[in-house]
Amino acid sequence: MASGSAAFGTPRRHFRVTDSTNERARDLAAAGAPSGTIVTAAEQTEGRGRRGRQWTAPAGKAVLCSAVLSPLDARHALLPLAAPLAVCEAAESLAPLECRVKWPNDVWVGERKLAGILIEAQPPNWAVIGIGLNVSIERDEFPADLRRPATSMGRGVGTEAALAAVCECLDEWVDADRDRVLGEFRKRDALRGGEIGWVGAGGAAEDGSGVADGIDDRGNLVVVSSEGERLSLGSGEVTLRLKPID
Repeated sequence: MASGSAAFGTPRRHFRVTDSTNERARDLAAAGAPSGTIVTAAEQTEGRGRRGRQWTAPAGKAVLCSAVLSPLDARHALLPLAAPLAVCEAAESLAPLECRVKWPNDVWVGERKLAGILIEAQPPNWAVIGIGLNVSIERDEFPADLRRPATSMGRGVGTEAALAAVCECLDEWVDADRDRVLGEFRKRDALRGGEIGWVGAGGAAEDGSGVADGIDDRGNLVVVSSEGERLSLGSGEVTLRLKPID
């Protein structure tokens, strides 16, 4: 269960349209909102992904949710890995999907992106877990540059049912044992054995390419570079070289 007494989902603040649920949740967290508070929206005008990318979704067809977790302690060191695991389980509980995680925090079905997670934190006070989960978006409704890598749950799943499942699974995973998080992430690792390129990532002095070789016990991505050097990549950008999709 989330730190404190409340499970995720209570209280909830919902917007028909807002700029960014993460922005609204950050404001609430800074003002002392209790752990478990969520901010949701039917539509965002300035939704954000990692490294300032824009996250877009048609109104009412995705879970757009930001959850407050507070306070933070040693149990939450692997929160960036635990959150996408929660989304994987939530999606699989509602539809016949097999979800994997593209390090550090994108949820994939096959080689298509189903969800993205953006965590912003002010340790040790709070973290905001931003989740964008595509629920009922048709392929032609995605922006042209996203149609290739993006996908949606479909199967008649509604956004409220998906939100409830996400909150329930977050309750389970945010305080999960470190070994459990690492073990489950390794089972769902979408990158392992794949050729990848990285840009300005963590311990690598320069951009590079190589083969992903799992994660270490700190949650960093382990890669074997094209020169045969074994590297541990922390924060930064890792891109997966995908096969063409028809």
